[in-house]
Amino acid sequence: MNDKSGIPLGVTYGSLGVLGPSAITDVAQSAEAAGYQSFWTVEATGTDAFSLLGAVSQAAPGLDLATGIVPIQFRGPSLTAMTAATLQALNPKRNVWIGLGVSALGVLRQHGIQAPDRPIAMMREYVALLRECLSGEPVTFEGEFWQLRRFRLAIRPEERSPKIVIAALNPQMLKLGGEIADAVLLNYIPAPYVGEAAQHIRAGGNATIMSYVHAAVGDLSEVARSARKDLFNYAMADGYANMFRSAGFGSEVDELRSRQAERDREGALASVTDRMIQDINFIGNQDEVADFVRSYIEAGVEYPILMPMPWGPDRRLVTELTLEAAAVAVS
Repeated sequence: MNDKSGIPLGVTYGSLGVLGPSAITDVAQSAEAAGYQSFWTVEATGTDAFSLLGAVSQAAPGLDLATGIVPIQFRGPSLTAMTAATLQALNPKRNVWIGLGVSALGVLRQHGIQAPDRPIAMMREYVALLRECLSGEPVTFEGEFWQLRRFRLAIRPEERSPKIVIAALNPQMLKLGGEIADAVLLNYIPAPYVGEAAQHIRAGGNATIMSYVHAAVGDLSEVARSARKDLFNYAMADGYANMFRSAGFGSEVDELRSRQAERDREGALASVTDRMIQDINFIGNQDEVADFVRSYIEAGVEYPILMPMPWGPDRRLVTELTLEAAAVAVS
Protein backbone atom coordinates (compact mmCIF):
# COMPACT_ATOMS: atom_id res chain seq x y z
CA MET A 1 0.00 0.00 0.00
CA ASN A 2 2.92 2.34 0.63
CA ASP A 3 4.58 3.40 -2.60
CA LYS A 4 8.20 3.29 -1.49
CA SER A 5 9.17 5.84 -4.13
CA GLY A 6 7.02 8.39 -2.29
CA ILE A 7 6.53 9.08 1.40
CA PRO A 8 8.05 6.26 3.46
CA LEU A 9 6.18 4.98 6.50
CA GLY A 10 7.57 3.25 9.56
CA VAL A 11 6.07 1.62 12.62
CA THR A 12 7.48 1.39 16.13
CA TYR A 13 7.07 -1.40 18.65
CA GLY A 14 7.79 1.12 21.40
CA SER A 15 4.13 1.38 22.43
CA LEU A 16 3.45 -2.33 22.07
CA GLY A 17 5.51 -3.74 24.92
CA VAL A 18 2.28 -4.90 26.56
CA LEU A 19 1.96 -7.48 23.77
CA GLY A 20 5.24 -9.08 24.79
CA PRO A 21 8.40 -9.76 22.73
CA SER A 22 6.93 -12.82 21.01
CA ALA A 23 4.27 -10.71 19.29
CA ILE A 24 6.85 -8.72 17.39
CA THR A 25 7.06 -11.15 14.47
CA ASP A 26 3.30 -10.96 13.80
CA VAL A 27 3.33 -7.15 13.98
CA ALA A 28 6.36 -6.95 11.69
CA GLN A 29 4.77 -9.28 9.14
CA SER A 30 1.54 -7.27 9.21
CA ALA A 31 3.52 -4.07 8.67
CA GLU A 32 5.48 -5.59 5.78
CA ALA A 33 2.28 -6.82 4.14
CA ALA A 34 0.71 -3.36 4.49
CA GLY A 35 3.66 -1.72 2.73
CA TYR A 36 5.55 -0.21 5.64
CA GLN A 37 9.17 0.72 4.97
CA SER A 38 10.77 0.32 8.40
CA PHE A 39 10.38 -1.23 11.85
CA TRP A 40 11.56 0.61 14.97
CA THR A 41 12.30 -0.55 18.51
CA VAL A 42 13.09 1.21 21.79
CA GLU A 43 15.32 0.61 24.77
CA ALA A 44 14.47 1.67 28.33
CA THR A 45 13.76 -0.95 31.00
CA GLY A 46 12.13 -3.65 28.89
CA THR A 47 13.37 -5.31 25.74
CA ASP A 48 16.79 -4.87 24.21
CA ALA A 49 16.32 -3.04 20.91
CA PHE A 50 18.76 -4.96 18.74
CA SER A 51 17.59 -8.44 19.79
CA LEU A 52 14.10 -7.55 18.61
CA LEU A 53 15.43 -6.18 15.33
CA GLY A 54 17.22 -9.46 14.72
CA ALA A 55 13.90 -11.26 15.05
CA VAL A 56 12.22 -8.74 12.74
CA SER A 57 14.91 -9.20 10.09
CA GLN A 58 14.05 -12.91 9.90
CA ALA A 59 10.28 -12.57 10.12
CA ALA A 60 9.90 -9.62 7.72
CA PRO A 61 13.07 -9.31 5.60
CA GLY A 62 11.59 -6.52 3.47
CA LEU A 63 11.65 -4.00 6.30
CA ASP A 64 14.40 -1.54 7.15
CA LEU A 65 15.55 -1.85 10.76
CA ALA A 66 15.74 1.01 13.23
CA THR A 67 16.18 1.93 16.86
CA GLY A 68 14.15 4.78 18.21
CA ILE A 69 15.76 5.26 20.58
CA VAL A 70 18.89 3.82 22.12
CA PRO A 71 19.93 6.07 25.04
CA ILE A 72 23.52 7.19 24.60
CA GLN A 73 24.10 6.73 28.33
CA PHE A 74 23.47 2.96 28.05
CA ARG A 75 25.78 1.93 25.22
CA GLY A 76 29.20 3.31 24.41
CA PRO A 77 29.78 4.44 20.82
CA SER A 78 32.07 1.49 20.04
CA LEU A 79 29.46 -1.05 21.20
CA THR A 80 26.76 0.71 19.21
CA ALA A 81 29.03 0.63 16.15
CA MET A 82 29.63 -3.09 16.61
CA THR A 83 25.93 -3.86 17.01
CA ALA A 84 24.84 -1.66 14.11
CA ALA A 85 27.54 -3.02 11.82
CA THR A 86 26.54 -6.59 12.70
CA LEU A 87 22.89 -5.87 11.92
CA GLN A 88 23.87 -4.17 8.66
CA ALA A 89 26.13 -7.05 7.60
CA LEU A 90 23.31 -9.52 8.20
CA ASN A 91 20.88 -7.33 6.23
CA PRO A 92 22.99 -5.80 3.45
CA LYS A 93 20.01 -4.80 1.31
CA ARG A 94 18.13 -2.96 4.07
CA ASN A 95 18.71 0.42 5.66
CA VAL A 96 19.73 0.33 9.31
CA TRP A 97 18.78 3.48 11.20
CA ILE A 98 20.49 4.00 14.56
CA GLY A 99 18.22 6.28 16.54
CA LEU A 100 20.00 7.89 19.50
CA GLY A 101 18.69 9.99 22.34
CA VAL A 102 19.42 11.37 25.79
CA SER A 103 17.21 9.28 28.04
CA ALA A 104 14.76 10.69 30.57
CA LEU A 105 15.90 11.07 34.16
CA GLY A 106 13.44 8.47 35.47
CA VAL A 107 14.82 5.78 33.18
CA LEU A 108 18.42 6.69 33.96
CA ARG A 109 17.78 6.41 37.69
CA GLN A 110 16.50 2.87 37.23
CA HIS A 111 19.82 1.99 35.62
CA GLY A 112 21.87 3.81 38.24
CA ILE A 113 23.08 6.38 35.69
CA GLN A 114 23.43 10.09 36.32
CA ALA A 115 21.85 12.58 33.95
CA PRO A 116 24.45 14.41 31.84
CA ASP A 117 25.18 18.03 32.71
CA ARG A 118 25.85 18.85 29.05
CA PRO A 119 23.58 16.68 26.90
CA ILE A 120 24.21 18.65 23.70
CA ALA A 121 27.99 18.29 23.99
CA MET A 122 27.59 14.63 24.92
CA MET A 123 25.45 13.91 21.85
CA ARG A 124 27.82 15.78 19.53
CA GLU A 125 30.78 13.78 20.79
CA TYR A 126 28.89 10.48 20.66
CA VAL A 127 27.87 10.91 17.02
CA ALA A 128 31.37 11.99 15.98
CA LEU A 129 32.92 8.97 17.66
CA LEU A 130 30.25 6.59 16.35
CA ARG A 131 30.93 7.70 12.78
CA GLU A 132 34.67 7.15 13.28
CA CYS A 133 34.06 3.67 14.69
CA LEU A 134 31.77 2.74 11.79
CA SER A 135 34.43 3.76 9.26
CA GLY A 136 36.41 0.61 9.89
CA GLU A 137 39.58 2.64 10.35
CA PRO A 138 41.66 2.56 13.55
CA VAL A 139 40.25 5.01 16.10
CA THR A 140 42.08 6.72 18.93
CA PHE A 141 39.84 9.27 20.56
CA GLU A 142 40.29 11.52 23.58
CA GLY A 143 37.05 13.31 24.31
CA GLU A 144 35.29 14.78 27.31
CA PHE A 145 32.97 11.80 27.68
CA TRP A 146 34.67 8.85 25.92
CA GLN A 147 38.24 7.75 25.33
CA LEU A 148 39.22 4.99 22.89
CA ARG A 149 42.67 3.69 22.04
CA ARG A 150 43.31 1.84 18.79
CA PHE A 151 39.74 0.61 18.41
CA ARG A 152 39.06 -0.93 15.02
CA LEU A 153 35.75 -2.45 13.99
CA ALA A 154 36.49 -6.08 13.10
CA ILE A 155 33.63 -6.24 10.60
CA ARG A 156 34.23 -5.26 7.01
CA PRO A 157 32.26 -2.06 6.33
CA GLU A 158 29.35 -2.77 4.01
CA GLU A 159 28.50 -0.81 0.89
CA ARG A 160 25.42 0.36 2.79
CA SER A 161 26.37 1.94 6.12
CA PRO A 162 24.09 2.44 9.13
CA LYS A 163 22.44 5.86 9.25
CA ILE A 164 22.31 8.01 12.38
CA VAL A 165 19.12 9.52 13.77
CA ILE A 166 18.94 11.93 16.71
CA ALA A 167 15.78 12.09 18.80
CA ALA A 168 15.12 15.73 19.69
CA LEU A 169 12.50 17.78 21.51
CA ASN A 170 13.86 21.23 22.14
CA PRO A 171 15.60 23.87 19.98
CA GLN A 172 19.26 23.12 20.70
CA MET A 173 18.98 19.38 20.12
CA LEU A 174 16.79 19.91 17.04
CA LYS A 175 19.43 22.19 15.53
CA LEU A 176 22.24 19.80 16.44
CA GLY A 177 20.35 16.92 14.80
CA GLY A 178 19.93 18.92 11.63
CA GLU A 179 23.66 19.58 11.61
CA ILE A 180 25.23 16.18 12.41
CA ALA A 181 22.63 13.44 11.86
CA ASP A 182 21.11 11.80 8.81
CA ALA A 183 17.64 12.30 10.31
CA VAL A 184 15.94 13.89 13.32
CA LEU A 185 13.16 12.05 15.13
CA LEU A 186 10.33 14.02 16.77
CA ASN A 187 8.04 12.49 19.39
CA TYR A 188 4.83 13.43 21.21
CA ILE A 189 4.60 16.49 19.02
CA PRO A 190 1.30 17.86 17.69
CA ALA A 191 1.21 18.37 13.94
CA PRO A 192 0.71 22.18 14.18
CA TYR A 193 4.03 22.43 16.05
CA VAL A 194 6.02 20.47 13.46
CA GLY A 195 6.71 23.59 11.42
CA GLU A 196 8.42 25.33 14.32
CA ALA A 197 10.50 22.23 15.11
CA ALA A 198 11.43 21.95 11.43
CA GLN A 199 12.77 25.52 11.45
CA HIS A 200 15.19 24.59 14.23
CA ILE A 201 16.27 21.46 12.33
CA ARG A 202 16.83 23.42 9.13
CA ALA A 203 18.87 25.99 11.03
CA GLY A 204 21.34 23.16 11.57
CA GLY A 205 21.18 21.38 8.23
CA ASN A 206 19.25 19.14 5.88
CA ALA A 207 18.60 16.02 7.98
CA THR A 208 15.44 14.11 7.12
CA ILE A 209 12.54 15.13 9.37
CA MET A 210 10.99 12.06 10.98
CA SER A 211 8.22 11.96 13.57
CA TYR A 212 6.37 9.41 15.61
CA VAL A 213 2.64 9.68 15.01
CA HIS A 214 0.63 8.42 17.98
CA ALA A 215 -2.77 7.02 17.10
CA ALA A 216 -5.33 4.35 17.96
CA VAL A 217 -8.44 3.17 16.20
CA GLY A 218 -11.06 3.38 18.91
CA ASP A 219 -13.60 5.49 20.79
CA LEU A 220 -12.24 8.45 22.74
CA SER A 221 -14.88 8.12 25.45
CA GLU A 222 -13.82 4.52 26.11
CA VAL A 223 -10.03 4.87 26.17
CA ALA A 224 -9.41 8.49 27.14
CA ARG A 225 -8.13 7.47 30.57
CA SER A 226 -5.36 5.41 28.97
CA ALA A 227 -4.38 8.39 26.84
CA ARG A 228 -4.39 10.68 29.87
CA LYS A 229 -2.13 8.33 31.83
CA ASP A 230 0.29 8.18 28.92
CA LEU A 231 0.49 11.95 28.51
CA PHE A 232 0.74 12.42 32.29
CA ASN A 233 3.88 10.26 32.40
CA TYR A 234 5.57 12.30 29.69
CA ALA A 235 4.44 15.68 31.02
CA MET A 236 6.25 14.85 34.27
CA ALA A 237 9.56 14.70 32.34
CA ASP A 238 11.07 18.18 32.00
CA GLY A 239 12.10 17.84 28.36
CA TYR A 240 8.65 16.77 27.21
CA ALA A 241 6.95 19.28 29.51
CA ASN A 242 8.90 22.13 27.92
CA MET A 243 8.02 20.91 24.44
CA PHE A 244 4.32 20.57 25.37
CA ARG A 245 4.36 24.14 26.67
CA SER A 246 5.95 25.41 23.46
CA ALA A 247 3.29 23.53 21.49
CA GLY A 248 0.46 25.33 23.27
CA PHE A 249 -0.30 23.08 26.22
CA GLY A 250 1.30 25.13 28.98
CA SER A 251 -1.88 25.45 31.06
CA GLU A 252 -2.43 21.68 30.96
CA VAL A 253 1.15 20.91 31.97
CA ASP A 254 1.19 23.48 34.78
CA GLU A 255 -2.12 22.29 36.18
CA LEU A 256 -1.07 18.65 35.94
CA ARG A 257 2.20 19.25 37.74
CA SER A 258 0.54 21.38 40.40
CA ARG A 259 -2.04 18.68 41.10
CA GLN A 260 0.62 15.98 41.22
CA ALA A 261 2.67 18.04 43.68
CA GLU A 262 -0.42 18.01 45.90
CA ARG A 263 -0.61 14.21 45.46
CA ASP A 264 -3.91 14.57 43.63
CA ARG A 265 -3.38 11.94 40.94
CA GLU A 266 -6.95 12.03 39.67
CA GLY A 267 -6.84 15.79 39.43
CA ALA A 268 -3.56 15.59 37.55
CA LEU A 269 -5.01 13.14 35.04
CA ALA A 270 -8.10 15.31 34.61
CA SER A 271 -5.81 18.20 33.67
CA VAL A 272 -5.06 16.45 30.37
CA THR A 273 -7.77 17.86 28.11
CA ASP A 274 -9.47 16.10 25.22
CA ARG A 275 -7.83 18.68 22.94
CA MET A 276 -4.38 17.64 24.17
CA ILE A 277 -5.22 13.97 23.64
CA GLN A 278 -6.52 14.48 20.14
CA ASP A 279 -3.59 16.66 19.11
CA ILE A 280 -0.95 14.20 20.36
CA ASN A 281 -2.45 10.74 21.05
CA PHE A 282 -5.23 10.70 18.48
CA ILE A 283 -8.17 8.31 18.89
CA GLY A 284 -10.77 7.84 16.17
CA ASN A 285 -12.03 5.62 13.37
CA GLN A 286 -9.80 4.34 10.59
CA ASP A 287 -10.53 7.20 8.20
CA GLU A 288 -9.82 9.74 10.94
CA VAL A 289 -6.54 8.03 11.84
CA ALA A 290 -5.48 8.17 8.18
CA ASP A 291 -6.27 11.90 8.13
CA PHE A 292 -4.28 12.38 11.34
CA VAL A 293 -1.22 10.75 9.75
CA ARG A 294 -1.64 12.93 6.67
CA SER A 295 -1.69 16.05 8.87
CA TYR A 296 1.93 15.34 9.87
CA ILE A 297 3.01 14.93 6.26
CA GLU A 298 1.27 18.17 5.34
CA ALA A 299 3.01 19.87 8.30
CA GLY A 300 6.46 18.95 6.95
CA VAL A 301 7.25 15.48 8.27
CA GLU A 302 9.19 13.66 5.55
CA TYR A 303 9.11 10.23 7.20
CA PRO A 304 6.19 9.48 9.56
CA ILE A 305 6.51 6.53 11.93
CA LEU A 306 3.30 5.17 13.39
CA MET A 307 3.19 4.54 17.12
CA PRO A 308 0.02 2.44 17.44
CA MET A 309 -1.44 2.89 20.92
CA PRO A 310 -2.93 -0.48 21.97
CA TRP A 311 -5.85 0.84 24.00
CA GLY A 312 -9.05 -1.08 24.50
CA PRO A 313 -10.15 -4.62 25.39
CA ASP A 314 -8.54 -6.23 22.31
CA ARG A 315 -5.06 -4.76 22.02
CA ARG A 316 -3.99 -6.88 19.06
CA LEU A 317 -7.07 -5.93 17.05
CA VAL A 318 -6.59 -2.22 17.79
CA THR A 319 -2.97 -2.54 16.68
CA GLU A 320 -3.91 -4.22 13.40
CA LEU A 321 -6.67 -1.74 12.61
CA THR A 322 -4.37 1.20 13.35
CA LEU A 323 -1.62 -0.27 11.16
CA GLU A 324 -4.06 -0.60 8.30
CA ALA A 325 -5.44 2.92 8.75
CA ALA A 326 -2.03 4.61 8.76
CA ALA A 327 -0.92 2.72 5.66
CA VAL A 328 -3.85 4.22 3.74
CA ALA A 329 -2.54 7.71 4.50
CA VAL A 330 0.53 7.28 2.28
CA SER A 331 -0.88 4.88 -0.31
